[in-house]
Amino acid sequence: MKTYKTNLNELILKRKSTDFKRVKIKSSKDSAEYVRNFYSDDLTIFESFFLLLLNNQNNTIGYAKISQGGVCGTVVDVKIVCKYAIESLSTRVILCHNHPSGALSPSRADKVITRKLKEGLKLFDIEILDHIILTENSYFSFADEGIL
Repeated sequence: MKTYKTNLNELILKRKSTDFKRVKIKSSKDSAEYVRNFYSDDLTIFESFFLLLLNNQNNTIGYAKISQGGVCGTVVDVKIVCKYAIESLSTRVILCHNHPSGALSPSRADKVITRKLKEGLKLFDIEILDHIILTENSYFSFADEGIL
């Protein structure tokens, strides 16, 4: 009888320290200012999507860069967002992406992915507090505009 050796991937939960300090998020302005730190000079070049991870007290516990695309869009995979939120044991998250064009209004695609993420994360009792769209000089908050 032959035996077969199978290779499996070992998945582990691991923390990586960064220079970003933990802060309490109290408003959309706090969120926008904090996540702006994740972008460098590419804020006006590439569209990127980040996930800000929070605990019950709205204190930051981590962040994840979900994707980086081109000048007009980026792909956001619901499974990847859920993975980071679950592995970090977050109870709340804030979504963030930038619009290199400078347009502050959310696109139809922005609204669709927000709804999909809200539904997906709800299965794990993880709440989306906001979805921030950054531009070079300003930001848009889904929560402030009542469209979350």
